[in-house]
Amino acid sequence: MPTVKINRRLLNRDKLEAEITAEAVRVFAECGYEGTSIATVADNAGLSKQNLMYYFPTKQALYQRVLDEVLDDWLARMESLAAADQDPRDVLRAYVQAKLKFSRENPWASRVYAMEVISGAPLYGGQIQNRVVPLVRKDIEVFEQWIRAGKIAPVNATHLLFAIWAMTQSYADFSAQMALVLNRKQLTKKDFDDAEQLIVDMVLAAISVRPPPSGDGAP
Repeated sequence: MPTVKINRRLLNRDKLEAEITAEAVRVFAECGYEGTSIATVADNAGLSKQNLMYYFPTKQALYQRVLDEVLDDWLARMESLAAADQDPRDVLRAYVQAKLKFSRENPWASRVYAMEVISGAPLYGGQIQNRVVPLVRKDIEVFEQWIRAGKIAPVNATHLLFAIWAMTQSYADFSAQMALVLNRKQLTKKDFDDAEQLIVDMVLAAISVRPPPSGDGAP
């Protein structure tokens, strides 16, 4: 019986912490780190400030949890790139789809991360460097294996990844601008579907292996 009570308590704590971070993501995205207060997050979550601080003693601890969850999700999607035995086209198509899905379903989380990076990552730079850089290097090695095997054209894998990040994450970070240009309140699923088709086509064109010249002198 005591074990059941402890498990139930842990489940309740996990649920409450998830609710707190869900509210914190929105507030941090709207107000930035400096403009966010624990009291505002607590009020939005239906808690007292003291109650929230039992779970997250400081604003930085709460901010760290929010960014940890964003980065965990992002890195989980990057892991799928390190699949050297699979068709590069399938891998990259799935990666673009996953990144756009995250932008559509978690726009606030994407914006919090973007704001931290744009400001120079003063509070989270160490985590980004320690966790992102090794995985990027691992993914680049897979690209190089594909190139050596003739599966893809010689490309600068680092900048290809940068381009994919920029194209997919902009649909979260700059969705308001895009919606204004499209004269609608917000982006629709069709907008994301259209974006996916175009981005995938561009990425696959970049890695496409072109046949060698025929050598017959034809122009």
